[in-house]
Amino acid sequence: MASSLFSSLPKDVAWQILARVPKRLYPILACFSKNLRSLVRSPEIHRIRSLLRKDSLYISFMHTDKTNGVHTPHWFTLRRAESTNPSHENQFISVNLVFPNHDEIMPPSIVSYGPELFFISGSLIPSSTLWIFDSRTCQFRQGPSMNADHFVKSVGLVGSKIHVVGGYMNDEIHQAESFDLKTQTWEPAPRPNPERLFHATADVSLDRKVCALMSLGAIVVCYDTRDGSCTGFELPRKDKWWKTGVCVMDNVLYVYYARFGLMWYDTELKLWRVVNGLDGMRKVRSVAMAEYYGKLAFLWKGYGVVGGVRKEVWCRMIALDRSEGGIDGTAEPAQLMGSVPRGYKLQHCLSVSE
Repeated sequence: MASSLFSSLPKDVAWQILARVPKRLYPILACFSKNLRSLVRSPEIHRIRSLLRKDSLYISFMHTDKTNGVHTPHWFTLRRAESTNPSHENQFISVNLVFPNHDEIMPPSIVSYGPELFFISGSLIPSSTLWIFDSRTCQFRQGPSMNADHFVKSVGLVGSKIHVVGGYMNDEIHQAESFDLKTQTWEPAPRPNPERLFHATADVSLDRKVCALMSLGAIVVCYDTRDGSCTGFELPRKDKWWKTGVCVMDNVLYVYYARFGLMWYDTELKLWRVVNGLDGMRKVRSVAMAEYYGKLAFLWKGYGVVGGVRKEVWCRMIALDRSEGGIDGTAEPAQLMGSVPRGYKLQHCLSVSE
């Protein structure tokens, strides 16, 4: 019924309506009909959402005090500016986001869903705590606790469930569990098979799997949320990548490498391939990536400013298109967003949407 209604509407009217629908519902709408799938995947809907300032990025930098080893996160948002000046299209703004659990030594795992960030505790100290940050109110609330304490784990969003995989306690590997975002309850998930340590440098969700990218061993281990089966593939060796330089868009895994540049994993050929058309981009280090209005937001720390005590933060948008020859990238001009103290290290880059 809904799909036939949208078929009878002019496209510009349908886009205006769908742009105001929560973005997290787009995958569901895309399943109803080819017409709806085409509408929610169109660049036009991202353009309208951009005018409505519906989406933003939440970016955290970690500062480590060399005297006492205390880790302090500092958060910023990247969002559309109200100004119509193209050179100031996006704003880079500091936000007061203070994680309530002061006992957490290392930063927790974080997953975004709609306008909320989910902080899953248990990095080095076992924990079952869940905190939820609402970007609309800038307030934290404590969510239901997990069924067991976890640490050294992988976390990923698949559909409307957050999956927590692995976590050692008392020399045993916990069964995986998932948090249903609709019912706000934790429930058991299929046990990983074979059982293994999910000590990830970065986590992503790909093909309904939670995938742990590991610097140690240069491998990716993927947990299938449907049956618990675990498979893996290799990362390119002898090249450096960053935990924030990892992103999945349209079910394609992208990783930025210091030497190779932006690459994607071809799941059909089972090999890594370079994104075409980006040869003119200068190689950079300390990068972060996330989807932003249908494009890849590519951020990096640049040259030092103010006597070298601060580092510039730059951003450029990259349009990605699939073709017979692979994936083609079109990079927009770089924009200077601001600066951060030299010692700040990129920790998280998350897409948030209304």
